[in-house]
Amino acid sequence: MNAVDLIVAKREGDELSDEQINWLINGVTSGTIPAEQTAALLMAIVWRGLGPQELATWTAAMIDSGQRLDLSGLTRPTVDKHSTGGVGDKVSLVLCPLVAACGAAVPQLSGRGLGHTGGTLDKMEAIAGWRAELSHSQFLAQLQEVGAVIAAATADLAPADRVLYALRDVTGTVASIPLIASSIMSKKIAEGTSGLVLDVKFGSGAFLPDPAMGEELARTMVGLGQAHGVDTVALLTDMDQPLGQAAGNALEVAESVEALAGGGPADLMEVTLALAREMVALAGLDADPAEVLASGRAMDAWRAMVAAQGGNPSAPLPVASEVDQWTAPASGIIGRIDALAVGVAAWRLGAGRARKEDDVSAVAGVKLRRFHGDRVAAGDVIAELHTDDPYRLPAAHEALSSALTITDTSPEPRRLIANRIA
Repeated sequence: MNAVDLIVAKREGDELSDEQINWLINGVTSGTIPAEQTAALLMAIVWRGLGPQELATWTAAMIDSGQRLDLSGLTRPTVDKHSTGGVGDKVSLVLCPLVAACGAAVPQLSGRGLGHTGGTLDKMEAIAGWRAELSHSQFLAQLQEVGAVIAAATADLAPADRVLYALRDVTGTVASIPLIASSIMSKKIAEGTSGLVLDVKFGSGAFLPDPAMGEELARTMVGLGQAHGVDTVALLTDMDQPLGQAAGNALEVAESVEALAGGGPADLMEVTLALAREMVALAGLDADPAEVLASGRAMDAWRAMVAAQGGNPSAPLPVASEVDQWTAPASGIIGRIDALAVGVAAWRLGAGRARKEDDVSAVAGVKLRRFHGDRVAAGDVIAELHTDDPYRLPAAHEALSSALTITDTSPEPRRLIANRIA
């Protein structure tokens, strides 16, 4: 075989055979297919798609490009969660210890943020001493003892995805449902969990703003999970406005700790508890996540999880040296706060990265003080802008210049969970 023939075949809309796909993924992983040919193939897939059989084979080949974790020795049932990402989405920080406190083992292998969406590992690294890198033996021991792990994926887990994602990121080939689905599910299936709950976001701050595309992605991923023996459920959730109050690394950790103590914002808690109930059901556990949260056991699991990875759960979180204010330009009722604009503002303040190798600021971000449905007067503080670099403030204010919709009438209540797909 040669890559050019396969690129041309996909460009013309032909279906690739199992043999061709396996050859391609092996070549991508080993580096025998050069980056420019892989990038051309990815663009052809963006335009032509992958059929059901192609996608199944493509995903299986990505899983088989590396090792699979074996979690069968754990005495706890295993269940994980994956979010497609959004602005202020710190759900994993609350959910992982909460579901562990319900009796499950939650093997959360997470990533870093890029652009306007934050990364779970970046948030956790705001905690003094906490480390993302764990060996297989450390990972398994913590799962058994604590029940909760948030860690970086090792290089031998679906290594084909590392190559493909790096190319997709720089060649405009990220927004493809089969490529997104295979990227997410190959890693989650290789992770070895028995159950998986997907939080698929839609709205301006989501990866796929269109709800119909979000639902298509959810159905595709659920199908891939079930085909590989992983009980998979997806919730389609709203990301048109930020989730919770905070968007930014240390700010989101602080909000997560407040949530574990029973004081989280209503929208964050609604989504978190809905996902927790799905995870507990998949794990076959008889536990009420709301009762476990109220009991304080989830906070205990959080502290144990942080400490097991070298972090100090009692250490104060870093704070910004500069805090500015974003104020209401007029009086009325807040109809909407655009999630994408808030995410871009947090990114411009230093909370995110433009390239994978960029550093992020632990302290930078946006903390909302007023919300959807609140009545405000002109000049009222809508949000605080946190940064260590005051020169970043004008660009953040520019991002927020059209983020606020003020109306004369109360808006409809937000419907945070639009659909359940299983």
